[in-house]
Amino acid sequence: MARKLYSDAASALDGVLFDGMIICAGGFGLCGIPERLIDAIRDAGTKDLTIASNNAGIDGEGLGKLLRTRQVKKMISSYVGENKEFERQYLAGELEVEFCPQGTLAERCRAGGAGIPGFYTKTGVGTQVAEGKEVKTFDGEEYILERGIRADLAIIKGWKADEAGNLIFRKTARNFNQPMATAGKVCIAEVEEIVPVGGLDPDQIHLPGIYVNRLIVGSPYDKKIEFRTVRERVAA
Repeated sequence: MARKLYSDAASALDGVLFDGMIICAGGFGLCGIPERLIDAIRDAGTKDLTIASNNAGIDGEGLGKLLRTRQVKKMISSYVGENKEFERQYLAGELEVEFCPQGTLAERCRAGGAGIPGFYTKTGVGTQVAEGKEVKTFDGEEYILERGIRADLAIIKGWKADEAGNLIFRKTARNFNQPMATAGKVCIAEVEEIVPVGGLDPDQIHLPGIYVNRLIVGSPYDKKIEFRTVRERVAA
């Protein structure tokens, strides 16, 4: 069990990274993102990355750090509206983008982790999402074929884990982390706390340790806010 535990993100990624690899990254906006692992990938300089993630963070935070250093070749995402550098690179032809409906993206990763090479869905039928994809009719309704995603590496953020890698997510920070974890040939998780085996209620475990190959403690974390909205001060 001890072999799953690493002292920091750089050591956990040692021997795993290579140029041109595919990475599944958990998180939604800045919620539940593997911050320490993203920083370590940036520092390693690994390039030509294809990253499957709901979005690419924001400018200068989350996966936005890897966009800023030009380490990303392609993004497979459902939403990209909060990142101006993403927009600039895409419009300039510097970044390849595969847009994927949010639920479809989650299912593609779940399917890849379950050994399912593809599935049919109605989502996207008759839109640009369906271009170039096989269309099949079931019970008089059209469906498009979506391929499961299998990545070289999954990087995820959890709340609490035991030394065997059994892991609990905290509330909405579970988001894409769970399906992304199963889609990677190697899964590295960063968590806020690691407890001894037996320290977690088995009924509360969201991700079994069999999916987690390497594990680090990433805390303490600073709570980052995507949008700060304040009201004008009212005169007394």
